[in-house]
Amino acid sequence: SWGPGDITCWSEGGAECGIYGVIKEKLVFVEIMVSQADFAAGKSWTEALKPLTGHAVDHVDLEFLPNGHEGYEVPHYDIHAYFVSHQEHLGNCPAPKPVPKGMPRIKE
Repeated sequence: SWGPGDITCWSEGGAECGIYGVIKEKLVFVEIMVSQADFAAGKSWTEALKPLTGHAVDHVDLEFLPNGHEGYEVPHYDIHAYFVSHQEHLGNCPAPKPVPKGMPRIKE
């Protein structure tokens, strides 16, 4: 089972690397990362965040990270599709964990 703050990549590399975010064994969000360069170049991502059986998207957050973060060290956008309200996830989301061993490192 999943534990607090677990992340799991469901596909390989780049913006297509989807991440599941879990808190207290509950799926809270899915995420993709889109580089600023790809976004500025007009690249499209179709079907990047597909519906998951039994989950309805409550809201989507789009965050620009000008310095990137560990695991994806380039300027990029984190796009989270949340299955819970802001009120529910804001007080519960743990600080980001380092990228787990074996998860592909994304660099450009």
